[in-house]
Amino acid sequence: MIRAVRNLFRVARIARTLSRHDALFPLETPYPSMTAMKVVRFLAGRPTPASDPRPGRRLAAALQELGPSFVKFGQSLSTRADLVGEDIAADLAELQDHLPPFPTPEARRIIESEFGRPLAESFSEFDEEPVAAASIAQVHYAVTAEGRRVAVKVLRPGVERAFQRDLDLFYWLAENAERLQPALRRLRPVDIVRTFHETVDLEMDLRLEAAAASELRERFEDEPTYRVPEIDWQRTQRRVLTAERIHGVSIDDREALLDAGHDLEDIAGRTLIVFLKQVFRHGFFHADMHAGNLFVDEDGTIVAVDFGIMGRLDRETRRFVAELLLAFLVGDYRRAAEVHFEAGYVPRTKSVEAFAQACRSIGEPILGKPVNEISVARLLAQLFRITETFAMPTQPQLLLLQKTMMMVEGACRRLAPEANLWEISKPFVDEWARDNLGAEARVRDTLEEAAATAREIPGLLEKARIAADVLSPEGIRLHPDSESAIGSRFGGRRNLAQVVLILVLVVFTLAILFKL
Repeated sequence: MIRAVRNLFRVARIARTLSRHDALFPLETPYPSMTAMKVVRFLAGRPTPASDPRPGRRLAAALQELGPSFVKFGQSLSTRADLVGEDIAADLAELQDHLPPFPTPEARRIIESEFGRPLAESFSEFDEEPVAAASIAQVHYAVTAEGRRVAVKVLRPGVERAFQRDLDLFYWLAENAERLQPALRRLRPVDIVRTFHETVDLEMDLRLEAAAASELRERFEDEPTYRVPEIDWQRTQRRVLTAERIHGVSIDDREALLDAGHDLEDIAGRTLIVFLKQVFRHGFFHADMHAGNLFVDEDGTIVAVDFGIMGRLDRETRRFVAELLLAFLVGDYRRAAEVHFEAGYVPRTKSVEAFAQACRSIGEPILGKPVNEISVARLLAQLFRITETFAMPTQPQLLLLQKTMMMVEGACRRLAPEANLWEISKPFVDEWARDNLGAEARVRDTLEEAAATAREIPGLLEKARIAADVLSPEGIRLHPDSESAIGSRFGGRRNLAQVVLILVLVVFTLAILFKL
């Protein structure tokens, strides 16, 4: 009861803020009841006339006013064009969580608490004014005791508690939405909040961000046009991250880049290719590649920062994305549909022909544009919006990829509006497709899978031997003695399911042996 009363008061404040920005429209869906909308409008008060014609921008401004958790949640929703619409998703993707800095003495206290020693033992210099302040952390420039210039990221005090309070509200709203409006269950609001919760938890531990930066730096050591700052692990803890200080111009500052003599089209093309290499070659990509996190140094090298949000794609998902994009770009909509079915994303009960027709309805309007105006991010966003019709389950990794691609395309087009970005990237895409989608690649992968299976055979045979020990000559003894024997072999877990599992393993092992 206390939780409900507390959250109702907070809902009233949120409704008023949304109303003040004329941003109540997310609640005006076919799902909420008229009574619920009347209550919300009563709590919200008189709406303010729209100050911006774009509803997504109005919503972004409201979320900015509501605070850090709402900004982060808005950024998370920017991956769900299937829920909020393509235009609103694009505006939410531009949300930047700039906040007033917290006092530097507090930052010093946190650093000393994390390291267990006076700040002067770690840094000979520590700038009083932060260079950036966001919802979760702020950054100070410093000089280490050894004389290296670094950037020190410090978690905002009390941020964990504040986010937990807001997460409780989000869960309460999602739970009640599912309970009171069954039609909303298809959208899985509780799962959306849970995914957001997991993302925030990762961002709250700066050691995990440091590990992501270190991994990406390692993967791109031999890439001359892209660099990730080096992590100072001796000065990194859960609430403090220390990294090499970078020098460069923001990729969004066209005038400064031109004054420095850089070729904007070249920078845009290299930015896109680096992103494609992360996605397709490594399956590990920087998922927060907005312009504020990309810089160009004096040598023209692209330098990335802020690795709190990262995406991963396994080999099969990378293949799916590549085949899908290639099928769309050549207008082979039947193949675009088939790869969805082959990946298991669309139920077999659905029609391939109908799905191909839906793909055509998406591809033709986009691919009919001049090549330099084609947006693959837009194509993917529209594709994900047909998921309801074909009962295609949400794929979080693909939504994150689409959001990041939207960021990258936006940054590149602002740099060089007339550049044919996908023509620039075509040599890399063609090479990757030859190496990974051709007949030779499939043979290689089949051999690798066979080798992996072969390595598992000794373990499978051992499990078969264990199974034989608990089988009588007449077959399986489905009585307590048999159950007890299996339980003693497998950590005391006694149930019939394990007997069935053992039989499956025996059959599987024999099948492999006969094939070999």
